[in-house]
Amino acid sequence: MLVLGDAHADDPARRRALLAAYEAADADVALQTGDLLTYELPTPTWFVAGNNEALDVIERLRGGDTEGTRNANLLASTAVELAGLRVAGLSGNYAPTRYGKSRSELSGGRRRHFVRDDVERLRRLDDVDVLLTHEAPHGVLETDGHDVGCRPVDDLLRSLAPDLCLVGHHHEHAEAPFGSTRVVTLAPAWESYYLLDPERLELSRRTTPSARAED
Repeated sequence: MLVLGDAHADDPARRRALLAAYEAADADVALQTGDLLTYELPTPTWFVAGNNEALDVIERLRGGDTEGTRNANLLASTAVELAGLRVAGLSGNYAPTRYGKSRSELSGGRRRHFVRDDVERLRRLDDVDVLLTHEAPHGVLETDGHDVGCRPVDDLLRSLAPDLCLVGHHHEHAEAPFGSTRVVTLAPAWESYYLLDPERLELSRRTTPSARAED
């Protein structure tokens, strides 16, 4: 199973790197943790929306409209069974001033955020093996001495207790436990791709071929 961090594939070079990762992995399915910015993909991919997306496309996918996309499957407080794993995802990023609002109150660029209802709907799922988020929980990464963790993600991990949580957004590989959950923040797709063994939940990191060629 292919695992990818942020892609930002509206940039042509980064789109080429993303496609190179798909080709190198030669996997049947893929997981991706947001800031995808291309929605016609070579392999069936389940992803969460990040803070940088084509938001009109994301809103259509939320409603089940796949027109203009290929192999792009949004996890928006939903779950799917893949290779014997139950994979769930929280789409969006955190904004304290928007968190308590309803999704219908978000407009324009603010549609990129998740709200409390999204988190509560996800918390009602059970038997989650792998959780995809764009935001990190506390205790994994610091920037300028500040923990970048997000309390709603903390709450999700306490409630769902998945074996593995895969995180985007920060463009940096880091690992740490959160309770019984192994949390991995992913390097961006133009630097690295990952392979996940669904039976052992072992994650291995590989250099993206086009990134290697540029060095």
